[in-house]
Amino acid sequence: MAMKIRLARGGSKKRPHYAIVAADSRMPRDGRFIEKLGTYNPLLAKDSEDRVKIDLDRVKHWMDLGAQPTDRVSRFLEAAGVVAKKARSNPKKAVPGKAAQDRAAAKAAKAEEAAAEASE
Repeated sequence: MAMKIRLARGGSKKRPHYAIVAADSRMPRDGRFIEKLGTYNPLLAKDSEDRVKIDLDRVKHWMDLGAQPTDRVSRFLEAAGVVAKKARSNPKKAVPGKAAQDRAAAKAAKAEEAAAEASE
């Protein structure tokens, strides 16, 4: 059985609240899980200690049994010091899209023309 440590969404519309659970990877996101390992409330301030609560002993137990944390849960575990920090690289994240690049090029060309006319 492929195990995952992942988030299961709860709460009402526009008021999310997540449970950190150990579940079979074939089960639906909010469906059946084996054990609740903690909670995550994204509505709280980032420095609030109630934002993420995890039972680290149980998480370590499940990871020893082969459970793989999802990306978001692994970030929580990295902050808690349970998992070594992964190197993440997305160099294209800050690059503007094609339309924005075209607008910037047009604006630069227009500014060059205006500067050339002003210098004459």
